[in-house]
Amino acid sequence: MQEDKKIVCPQCSAVNRLVANRPASEARCGKCGHALFDAHPADADAASFDRHRNRNDIPVLVDVWAPWCGPCRMMAPAFAAAAGILEPQVRLLKLNSENEPELASQLGIRGIPTMLLYKGGREIGRVSGAMSADQIVDWTRAQLGSA
Repeated sequence: MQEDKKIVCPQCSAVNRLVANRPASEARCGKCGHALFDAHPADADAASFDRHRNRNDIPVLVDVWAPWCGPCRMMAPAFAAAAGILEPQVRLLKLNSENEPELASQLGIRGIPTMLLYKGGREIGRVSGAMSADQIVDWTRAQLGSA
């Protein structure tokens, strides 16, 4: 039997209850009305990152990047494509390390792009370097044990 899940809105960061019997693709935020899943990574700042990491009942995949980073810009379309494949089982976030240097330091980011995978608020995987959409999806599923 499936259970209801708590899902953080990618737009306003409100926590929503996703009813198990309803299609996730149709779910909307009860606060702002935005779709909970729109097949695009959500931009995150320090506050929304913390809320997504700790309050989502689904895993959270974070791309730590910077606008001046060539490999980061090359990987951006692949990360967006991966969102279309992994959602609604995984929430995808983009964290700009230039805008959030203190958070990037706290996370131990030494090079970008770096992807971090969280489940239940805990980091369960980390990988650095640009990847294709297929590589992102395969790596994420392998870390989650559903490859």
